[in-house]
Amino acid sequence: MGYEVTATAIADVLILQPRVFGDARGFFLESFNQRDFEAATGLRGITFVQDNHSRSRRGVLRGLHYQLPPRAQGKLVRVARGVVWDVAVDIRRDSPTFGRWVGVELSDANQRQLWIPPGLAHGFVVLSEEADFLYKTTDYYAPELERCIRWDDPTIGIDWPALGMAPLLSAKDQAGRALAQADL
Repeated sequence: MGYEVTATAIADVLILQPRVFGDARGFFLESFNQRDFEAATGLRGITFVQDNHSRSRRGVLRGLHYQLPPRAQGKLVRVARGVVWDVAVDIRRDSPTFGRWVGVELSDANQRQLWIPPGLAHGFVVLSEEADFLYKTTDYYAPELERCIRWDDPTIGIDWPALGMAPLLSAKDQAGRALAQADL
Protein backbone atom coordinates (compact mmCIF):
# COMPACT_ATOMS: atom_id res chain seq x y z
CA MET A 1 0.00 0.00 0.00
CA GLY A 2 2.64 2.53 1.07
CA TYR A 3 2.89 6.11 2.22
CA GLU A 4 3.93 9.31 0.53
CA VAL A 5 6.30 11.07 2.95
CA THR A 6 6.90 14.82 3.18
CA ALA A 7 9.76 16.27 5.21
CA THR A 8 9.15 19.23 7.52
CA ALA A 9 11.35 22.06 8.82
CA ILE A 10 12.33 19.76 11.71
CA ALA A 11 14.31 16.99 10.05
CA ASP A 12 12.88 14.04 12.01
CA VAL A 13 9.22 15.12 11.91
CA LEU A 14 7.49 13.60 8.90
CA ILE A 15 4.08 13.98 7.28
CA LEU A 16 2.79 10.65 6.01
CA GLN A 17 0.05 10.40 3.45
CA PRO A 18 -1.36 6.86 3.26
CA ARG A 19 -2.92 5.62 0.05
CA VAL A 20 -6.70 5.95 0.20
CA PHE A 21 -8.94 3.90 -2.05
CA GLY A 22 -12.40 5.38 -2.43
CA ASP A 23 -15.54 5.05 -4.48
CA ALA A 24 -19.25 5.80 -4.13
CA ARG A 25 -19.46 3.36 -1.19
CA GLY A 26 -16.81 5.10 0.91
CA PHE A 27 -13.08 4.48 1.32
CA PHE A 28 -10.44 2.05 2.55
CA LEU A 29 -7.01 2.85 3.89
CA GLU A 30 -4.42 0.90 5.79
CA SER A 31 -3.84 3.24 8.74
CA PHE A 32 -0.58 1.50 9.68
CA ASN A 33 1.68 -1.13 8.19
CA GLN A 34 5.09 -1.69 9.81
CA ARG A 35 6.82 -2.72 6.57
CA ASP A 36 5.47 0.25 4.63
CA PHE A 37 6.24 2.65 7.50
CA GLU A 38 9.87 1.49 7.58
CA ALA A 39 10.24 1.56 3.80
CA ALA A 40 8.75 5.04 3.46
CA THR A 41 10.49 6.69 6.42
CA GLY A 42 13.76 4.77 6.59
CA LEU A 43 13.09 4.30 10.32
CA ARG A 44 13.99 0.83 11.56
CA GLY A 45 13.31 -0.69 14.93
CA ILE A 46 10.41 1.58 15.83
CA THR A 47 8.01 -0.41 18.00
CA PHE A 48 4.61 0.93 18.93
CA VAL A 49 3.38 -0.31 22.32
CA GLN A 50 0.21 1.68 22.93
CA ASP A 51 -2.67 3.14 20.91
CA ASN A 52 -4.65 6.09 22.29
CA HIS A 53 -7.90 7.73 21.21
CA SER A 54 -9.16 11.09 22.42
CA ARG A 55 -12.34 12.93 21.50
CA SER A 56 -12.42 16.68 21.95
CA ARG A 57 -14.76 19.49 21.04
CA ARG A 58 -14.03 22.66 19.10
CA GLY A 59 -11.48 24.91 20.75
CA VAL A 60 -9.91 22.24 22.96
CA LEU A 61 -6.15 22.66 22.97
CA ARG A 62 -4.09 19.76 24.30
CA GLY A 63 -0.38 20.17 24.91
CA LEU A 64 2.44 20.72 24.62
CA HIS A 65 3.08 17.27 26.12
CA TYR A 66 6.16 15.06 26.29
CA GLN A 67 7.78 12.41 28.48
CA LEU A 68 11.32 12.53 29.80
CA PRO A 69 13.91 9.87 29.03
CA PRO A 70 14.20 7.00 29.54
CA ARG A 71 10.47 6.86 28.66
CA ALA A 72 10.38 9.52 25.92
CA GLN A 73 7.63 8.70 23.43
CA GLY A 74 7.60 8.80 19.68
CA LYS A 75 4.08 9.31 18.32
CA LEU A 76 2.35 8.55 15.05
CA VAL A 77 -0.79 10.71 15.10
CA ARG A 78 -3.88 10.99 12.92
CA VAL A 79 -7.47 12.21 12.97
CA ALA A 80 -10.29 9.73 12.32
CA ARG A 81 -13.04 12.34 12.52
CA GLY A 82 -12.88 16.12 12.38
CA VAL A 83 -10.05 18.60 11.89
CA VAL A 84 -7.14 19.58 14.13
CA TRP A 85 -4.07 21.78 13.84
CA ASP A 86 -1.26 19.55 15.08
CA VAL A 87 2.08 20.85 16.34
CA ALA A 88 5.47 19.35 17.19
CA VAL A 89 8.15 21.35 19.03
CA ASP A 90 11.80 20.32 19.06
CA ILE A 91 12.94 20.27 22.70
CA ARG A 92 16.20 18.35 22.12
CA ARG A 93 18.84 20.74 23.44
CA ASP A 94 21.52 19.38 21.08
CA SER A 95 19.34 19.77 17.98
CA PRO A 96 19.95 22.52 15.40
CA THR A 97 16.17 23.10 15.44
CA PHE A 98 15.84 23.34 19.25
CA GLY A 99 12.84 25.50 20.18
CA ARG A 100 11.36 25.45 16.66
CA TRP A 101 7.94 24.12 15.78
CA VAL A 102 6.10 22.67 12.82
CA GLY A 103 2.35 22.50 12.36
CA VAL A 104 0.07 20.65 9.99
CA GLU A 105 -3.66 20.26 9.56
CA LEU A 106 -4.79 16.69 10.14
CA SER A 107 -8.33 15.68 9.23
CA ASP A 108 -10.61 12.85 8.25
CA ALA A 109 -10.69 14.41 4.78
CA ASN A 110 -6.92 14.56 4.14
CA GLN A 111 -6.03 11.38 6.14
CA ARG A 112 -2.55 12.73 6.85
CA GLN A 113 -0.48 11.35 9.69
CA LEU A 114 2.38 13.00 11.55
CA TRP A 115 5.43 11.16 12.91
CA ILE A 116 6.81 12.91 15.98
CA PRO A 117 10.00 11.26 17.25
CA PRO A 118 10.98 10.95 20.91
CA GLY A 119 12.41 14.19 22.25
CA LEU A 120 9.73 16.48 20.87
CA ALA A 121 6.73 18.06 22.56
CA HIS A 122 3.33 17.64 20.94
CA GLY A 123 0.01 19.45 20.98
CA PHE A 124 -3.09 20.12 18.93
CA VAL A 125 -6.16 22.32 18.79
CA VAL A 126 -9.54 21.18 17.49
CA LEU A 127 -10.91 23.25 14.60
CA SER A 128 -14.08 21.22 13.85
CA GLU A 129 -17.11 20.79 16.12
CA GLU A 130 -15.55 17.55 17.42
CA ALA A 131 -12.47 15.52 16.58
CA ASP A 132 -11.39 11.95 17.22
CA PHE A 133 -7.62 11.96 17.55
CA LEU A 134 -5.71 8.67 17.42
CA TYR A 135 -2.07 8.06 18.12
CA LYS A 136 0.40 5.25 18.49
CA THR A 137 3.24 5.61 21.01
CA THR A 138 6.67 4.01 21.20
CA ASP A 139 6.63 3.82 24.99
CA TYR A 140 3.99 3.41 27.65
CA TYR A 141 2.43 6.34 29.47
CA ALA A 142 4.59 7.21 32.49
CA PRO A 143 2.81 9.93 34.51
CA GLU A 144 5.87 10.51 36.72
CA LEU A 145 7.87 11.48 33.61
CA GLU A 146 5.17 13.43 31.79
CA ARG A 147 5.76 17.15 31.38
CA CYS A 148 3.98 20.06 29.70
CA ILE A 149 5.27 23.22 28.04
CA ARG A 150 2.99 26.24 27.73
CA TRP A 151 1.08 26.23 24.47
CA ASP A 152 1.56 30.00 24.17
CA ASP A 153 5.24 30.28 25.16
CA PRO A 154 6.41 33.42 23.28
CA THR A 155 9.94 32.03 22.86
CA ILE A 156 8.48 29.21 20.75
CA GLY A 157 5.92 31.46 19.04
CA ILE A 158 3.50 28.89 17.66
CA ASP A 159 1.13 30.47 15.16
CA TRP A 160 -2.06 28.75 16.33
CA PRO A 161 -5.09 29.18 14.04
CA ALA A 162 -7.62 31.83 15.08
CA LEU A 163 -10.52 30.18 16.90
CA GLY A 164 -12.66 33.22 17.63
CA MET A 165 -12.58 32.09 21.26
CA ALA A 166 -10.09 31.35 24.02
CA PRO A 167 -8.73 27.80 23.78
CA LEU A 168 -10.17 25.28 26.23
CA LEU A 169 -7.35 23.92 28.40
CA SER A 170 -7.07 21.27 31.09
CA ALA A 171 -5.65 22.26 34.49
CA LYS A 172 -2.45 20.40 33.55
CA ASP A 173 -2.09 22.39 30.34
CA GLN A 174 -2.84 25.68 32.10
CA ALA A 175 0.07 24.88 34.44
CA GLY A 176 2.54 24.22 31.61
CA ARG A 177 6.01 25.69 32.01
CA ALA A 178 7.90 27.99 29.69
CA LEU A 179 10.49 26.20 27.55
CA ALA A 180 13.27 28.02 29.40
CA GLN A 181 12.11 26.50 32.73
CA ALA A 182 11.03 23.10 31.41
CA ASP A 183 12.60 19.82 32.50
CA LEU A 184 14.26 18.52 29.38
